[in-house]
Amino acid sequence: MRFEVYCDESRPDLLSSKKPQAQYMVIGSLWLKSNNRGKFKTAIHQLRDKHKVGGEFKWQKVTPSRLDFYKELVELFWNQGENLRFRCIVVEHKKVNLVHYHDNDQELGFYKFYYQMLHHWIMDFNEYSVFCDFKSNRRRDRLEVFKRCLSYSNLSSSITNIQAIRSKESVLIQLTDLLTGIAAARMNNCLNDKTAKCKLVSYIEGKLGRQIKHTVRAEQKFNVFVIDLSGGW
Repeated sequence: MRFEVYCDESRPDLLSSKKPQAQYMVIGSLWLKSNNRGKFKTAIHQLRDKHKVGGEFKWQKVTPSRLDFYKELVELFWNQGENLRFRCIVVEHKKVNLVHYHDNDQELGFYKFYYQMLHHWIMDFNEYSVFCDFKSNRRRDRLEVFKRCLSYSNLSSSITNIQAIRSKESVLIQLTDLLTGIAAARMNNCLNDKTAKCKLVSYIEGKLGRQIKHTVRAEQKFNVFVIDLSGGW
């Protein structure tokens, strides 16, 4: 079966910041069957037309005047069941040792965590296309190396491509941005009561029946992987 994965991140600068403004970096991903892509894109565009939302939508643009639109996006995501799934990795920046484990290279560390987020949800005998939100990399071959590493560790599946695209060109990456922002806001405890963003987080937590936090690996709909960098069993 063919799958597509759309990815985005929140606060990647934390890996090297000397004055961090948050505790956790979050990398998120939206997983769907390739043959459902058109249906989901059409549904999102219909919501945009209904609410007269032009341009790019994302977590940073959640406002009181647009709250109903963003709630309906969450509803759309939720109603698809396991046909539309979200997974993110949560990394506590102060526990990341760039010098010892990542050759003192923030970019290398970032993609290693990206790998961990994707690798554990790739199943045998499937094909995967991965679409990352565009970012400027110091090494021009970073995505090529990333694809090669992911392929080598998943020999019974096929990683057909890992491609960077600009978020404004993909409503599915924009939806990933929204879900990643929701997870990051809760994990970083940076929500202000009664704001539109707080209401949106509470709305999706009402669907989940729990607060957003670390989940077991088997969680299929909204999976949050808080990676343990302290070692041990």
